[in-house]
Amino acid sequence: MSHFINAITQHYADFSGRARRKEFWMFMLFSSVFVVVAMILDKVLGTTICMEILGECIDTGYGWVFLLSVIGINLPYLAVSVRRLHDVGKSGWFFLVNLIPLAGYIWYTVVVCTDSQPGTNQYGPNPKGIGAATGS
Repeated sequence: MSHFINAITQHYADFSGRARRKEFWMFMLFSSVFVVVAMILDKVLGTTICMEILGECIDTGYGWVFLLSVIGINLPYLAVSVRRLHDVGKSGWFFLVNLIPLAGYIWYTVVVCTDSQPGTNQYGPNPKGIGAATGS
């Protein structure tokens, strides 16, 4: 939970530096839980958005609480993703590979699961502190 709170409060739009795998995956876990809770709140509060198709109202399951939570989490998600890419030595622009259907998402998932580059890279020191003496 501390990684999620840290990403929201201290690194909300911080695209510089590096993020460990643990920071990235804990952020993903808690943001997913947060969004699911927002969907449940929408159902309980009755604020779900209804789509009218052929004169019939179809409940989407999403509402205003969900939309606000997703909007609020988007920027920290982009920031932690870019910092995670920096940690493996990739430019943050590689995040755009997700726009390639299936193959881009698979590549991105493999990259964010990859271990950190040891030592300092062009984006900063290793957040684990491993390989600091080598300088590579």
